[in-house]
Amino acid sequence: MTLRSDTAAALYAEVAAAQSEWKLPSITAGVVRDGALVWTGSRGQFATADGGLPGPQRQYRIGSITKTLTAVLVLQCRDDGLLALNDAVGKHLPGIAFGDLTIRHLLSHSGGMNAEPEGPWWERNPGVSFEALAAAMDESQAAGGPDQRYHYSNLGYGLLGEIVVRLRGASWIELVRERILLPLEMRRTTYFPEDPAAEGFSVHPFTGRLAAEPAYDSMAMAPAGQLWSTIEDLARYACFWIDPVPEVLSRESVEEMATPASADPREALNAAYGLGLRLQADDPYLFAGHTGSMPGFVAGLFVDRVRRIGAVALANATYGKCSSVPLDLMRVTMAHEPWLPQEWVPEPELPQGEDLLGHWYWGNTPVTMSVSGCILQLSGALTCRFSPLGPDLYEGRDGYFAGEKLRVVRAPDGSITELNIATFVLTRSPYGR
Repeated sequence: MTLRSDTAAALYAEVAAAQSEWKLPSITAGVVRDGALVWTGSRGQFATADGGLPGPQRQYRIGSITKTLTAVLVLQCRDDGLLALNDAVGKHLPGIAFGDLTIRHLLSHSGGMNAEPEGPWWERNPGVSFEALAAAMDESQAAGGPDQRYHYSNLGYGLLGEIVVRLRGASWIELVRERILLPLEMRRTTYFPEDPAAEGFSVHPFTGRLAAEPAYDSMAMAPAGQLWSTIEDLARYACFWIDPVPEVLSRESVEEMATPASADPREALNAAYGLGLRLQADDPYLFAGHTGSMPGFVAGLFVDRVRRIGAVALANATYGKCSSVPLDLMRVTMAHEPWLPQEWVPEPELPQGEDLLGHWYWGNTPVTMSVSGCILQLSGALTCRFSPLGPDLYEGRDGYFAGEKLRVVRAPDGSITELNIATFVLTRSPYGR
């Protein structure tokens, strides 16, 4: 699939505007649609100090997009029965400060943990061992108590990385490589930069000249922001969030990660955080992904899982519009080439549930049970999709009844007397009369 020339021109205009307005030495971006990288564009002549050009195969540091890979490792451990998200951190890291917080708190930045480790700014100094990181931790520096508000914490992801290391018995980067990068064929995503790679710069606010930024090994804080990657690799990663690869993570676990778990009160109406993913409203849709920054680099990756589109942007500047560029690129693509819903085809006969179809009443409120893609769909005042679990038993897939059971109650002659969904009773006539 390719995009029309006018769409490509509009996308390039977005990238060019960001590069010019925010004084980015270089920026490179890409759009994925329906499982493929369909457009790339780059602007700027200083991916390196000697005039290297940006492009889809040149590495940039991706900063906190790294956190999403750490979160995937944690969910893999959960799915393999090695931990529970409500486990106390101290269960897996005995004696650690903040040990009463849960793994879920760390994933969703809802534990009130301080944003940064104690000591010199970790992003601009050589990293330390986990033992040194843990020894410097101080609960008196907490930003608040758990579940009081969203407070972003890089430190929390350093702890999450150590938890998976201890559970799996391998280094964090080995786990990232073996359990995520290799299955997704992300061959140009690495711990340290590999040529061709961009150089990190800051731009002097008055002279406009470039100054080189440091790029240290973050060591214990690596799970929060160490990785380097390319547009081509991150396009594959974006496709994973749209169409999960079971070898890496199940679709159900991906959907769990992309469900709001906490929110910044300043942005609660349009932005939230899931389990390792930033969530941005695009009414009525939802963008999921992450932003990233490290000295000399800014990045962004977001997808719309419903409309099956995603975008990535990477730039080598300490500050500037790059993290929001993917959102703009998706909106431009949708404006020029709108998403088409799945083509309707006639439904096959249901293996069970045909007698559930039609009109029902919750009290005297009408609702309708229909079928789409062999999945029961309740619509009206109550909405949910249901999948069969067994004879006369279904489970809610989404909406208000997600995870709840729908039980079909029958009379001795086999006729349905009611549908019971978590005590919500549906009958064929108002109030069952």
